Amino acid sequence: KSPVEIIALNEWYVKQVDQLDQLRAAAHKMRFHPERHRQLLLDWIDSITIDWPVSRRRFYHTEIPIWYCAECRDPHVPAAGPYYRPWLEKAPFTVCKACGHTEFVGEDRVFDTWMDSSNSALFILKRYGTEFFEKHWPVSIRPQGRDIVRTWLYYSTLRGLHLTGKPPFEHVLVHGMGVDEKGKKMSKSQGNVVKPSVVIEKYGSDAFRLWAASECTVGDDFRVSEERIQGAQKFLTKLHNVARFISTFPSDARPSAVHPTDTWILGELDAVVAKVNAAYEEFGFFEVATTLRSFVWNVFAPHYLEMAKSRAYAGDASAHHTLHEGMRAVLRGLAPIAPIVTWQLWRQLYGGDVHRENLGEPGGHT
Repeated sequence: KSPVEIIALNEWYVKQVDQLDQLRAAAHKMRFHPERHRQLLLDWIDSITIDWPVSRRRFYHTEIPIWYCAECRDPHVPAAGPYYRPWLEKAPFTVCKACGHTEFVGEDRVFDTWMDSSNSALFILKRYGTEFFEKHWPVSIRPQGRDIVRTWLYYSTLRGLHLTGKPPFEHVLVHGMGVDEKGKKMSKSQGNVVKPSVVIEKYGSDAFRLWAASECTVGDDFRVSEERIQGAQKFLTKLHNVARFISTFPSDARPSAVHPTDTWILGELDAVVAKVNAAYEEFGFFEVATTLRSFVWNVFAPHYLEMAKSRAYAGDASAHHTLHEGMRAVLRGLAPIAPIVTWQLWRQLYGGDVHRENLGEPGGHT
């Protein structure tokens, strides 16, 4: 309850108020997943009333590369390229352009943290006149949390407009937040934080990724449950066992006559592939994960494998072909979500790298 004294100080600002219309237009040009989270960015843009103060009076961060004339205080900015530390280094010029004085004082303030973070889209595409940048800008997708739309996404958009005149992203994927099993936000002070490293060490990264994809649709909060993570691990064990069973049979070419049972499951497989492909187009990892889990766990393994088992052991080419077609499709579809186990199973069954495979065409199995 100590009284707070407000002290007005001169700071460096980046213009934004005069660009609000361009920022709104940029927000509408980028495709949001889910669409409703576009409003988070628009609401922040509508709340802006001042320019962005970017200088900070603290010890650690990116230095502001400015020297001031010791006589008239005129600011001097050095040539672009090197990283400068004005508080420590001698000025890279000798005479003040305003008064002719020869002594300079380096800036001792640093940039706001988002001045660095907002450069990420420019950095990964090798900004500053490179052919690579000109070919690929804007960045395909920005994945991020809902809590930093007003900072990371907003300032990235502002910097993109400042330096290129275009929005920085084609797609924006805004995911929800992890909460504890009671639905409360995780925080160290409440002691309800689950460390990913502990979960990965216990269940593996593929199970962790599959659980995360299976837990909620894009943009929604999800409850962190060890029991459900364990459930994802059990599914991957099931997938491994199915692959081991199928590996005992040759990967025969499609025969001229396909058994009616095989025709049925291949039709089901085509529907699964169509649904998975459409979901990936919209970054719908939840639909991909739940569709493939349901197909393997509820249809392919308990029903089709049992129906085809006797024919497969008897050397039926139709059963052999269909078993491997199903496994290939499941591994291809699951590979972006569970990259390690799918890579290993594909390498053992078919050779090569599943991550260099196409997802497969709907209708390509029947």
